[in-house]
Amino acid sequence: MSNYNNLEGVIFDLDGVITKTARVHSQAWKATFDEYLRMRQERDNEPFKEFTLDGDYLSYVDGKPRYKGVESFLKSRGIDIPFGDPTDAPNKETVCGIGNRKNELFRQTLKTEKPEIYPHAIELVKALKKANVKVGVASSSKNCRYILESAGIMDLFETVVDGVVSAELGLKGKPEGDIFVKAINNLGSLPANAVVVEDASSGVAAGRNGGFELVVGVARKNNIDELLSNGADVVVESLCAIGLDWIRSWFKKTAQPLFKVWDTKPDSLQTTEGLLDITKDKITVNSCYFQDAKSAFFGKRKPVFFFDYDGTLTPIVERPELAVMSQDMRGVLQGVVKKFTTAVVSGRFREVVENFVKIEGIFYAGSHGFDIKGPKFSLIQPEAEKTIPLIAKITEELHKNLDSIEGLLVEEKKFSVAVHYRLVDEQQYLSTIKSFVEGIVKANPSLRLMHGKKVFEILPAIDWNKGKAIRWIMQALNLNWEQHSVIYIGDDTTDEDAFRTVRTRGTGILVSEEEKASCADFKLATPSEVKKLLEMIIKET
Repeated sequence: MSNYNNLEGVIFDLDGVITKTARVHSQAWKATFDEYLRMRQERDNEPFKEFTLDGDYLSYVDGKPRYKGVESFLKSRGIDIPFGDPTDAPNKETVCGIGNRKNELFRQTLKTEKPEIYPHAIELVKALKKANVKVGVASSSKNCRYILESAGIMDLFETVVDGVVSAELGLKGKPEGDIFVKAINNLGSLPANAVVVEDASSGVAAGRNGGFELVVGVARKNNIDELLSNGADVVVESLCAIGLDWIRSWFKKTAQPLFKVWDTKPDSLQTTEGLLDITKDKITVNSCYFQDAKSAFFGKRKPVFFFDYDGTLTPIVERPELAVMSQDMRGVLQGVVKKFTTAVVSGRFREVVENFVKIEGIFYAGSHGFDIKGPKFSLIQPEAEKTIPLIAKITEELHKNLDSIEGLLVEEKKFSVAVHYRLVDEQQYLSTIKSFVEGIVKANPSLRLMHGKKVFEILPAIDWNKGKAIRWIMQALNLNWEQHSVIYIGDDTTDEDAFRTVRTRGTGILVSEEEKASCADFKLATPSEVKKLLEMIIKET
């Protein structure tokens, strides 16, 4: 696995993005449900209300796994029948039986009608492959491979994760990002280095939840606003609006200096409306639709604050144990906690962060979110917990082989281990340190390597990070994204996962004096500017 901010892969949805089978799907669904509803009319004397494409198909079925679609629609009509078994016959009155009847009708149609394809999508796929960018398909459909083969384009894709694979591996369906994450992992990469292209609201939400660097929505059904509100970074009506160069440029995006943005609107901080009551605006640039970052700060939703610790609430210091938060910053943070739900999400050991902050009522997520504790709940990430003995073992190896290097510090964090080289003679030792930690990760497939500020960190190679921790805390507190705006403030590479999670439905703020690529919307230069921002927010609210 490579570093962040490198375009390595693009995962495409199938129906509505690559192929034009949405019409065949929708017609098969309509025929199936109308047939079933008429049967209930004749058998049970229930009033017949036909299945509609604009209402029922888009609302309850589109983008969902087949049986989930059946359940969703039947629930909307107040119909409760047994789920059944995937092997049920198409004429059996179960969720699976109805789903299998739809599949039977769909395949019958494809035998006589070859699937149409979107030419611009195929052109983009070929351009990506020519540039050595890996491409794959992730679809809820169990017919995915059948459709690709029928269309004669199976050989264009290096991995296919479909409904069959999802069932075998127990992957969660959209809006969870499992199938997209599995697809990009199959290509030997990470969501941070990849793009999702989707046409359904549940699909763009899955791309956002999966932590992908770029989520492209394709508006085939006049659903631009819906795609934007569900997590798309950009929405196009045709993939001819973007190309390889456009996608690469996205990976070089930088955050806007927050106070400089406000300086262009001198009255913007004088009223509550200027700071807290801004709504998101849709802007159009060269047939691409975005939400304007300048207008995406709080909106009318209630803020929820998440902070990194080192480099955010306290300056970066030479040794980790010296990162003590100032009394002034603690006082300001206490003011935030009194008004808003607040959490600290750090790469440090949770107990260490709690001891540094010393504020009651805060939710703490340590070790990059593997260890979470708050007033109402706690979580030890199960898969990460299994790696604790391995982390302890490699910590001993690191001490044994690297402790002789002057200035080097090995920091054990229970779920991970960090090798700090801020005080090391880099010219003499950096290549040796880098080579050794890379060797450990290569020898242990269950681990991954992360590069931070003058630090190498070895973590469990699982689909969990600061962004996942934020989602878990939001769900545990029953805070929905529609009514709350998450503000995440952090300074390091590990915070990019959080920025990707909150982008389009909250606000990411990078703390950095340097100009660098980031998923954050805005940038503050130092922890002092973080303090200034928080003071303004407390005053305005």
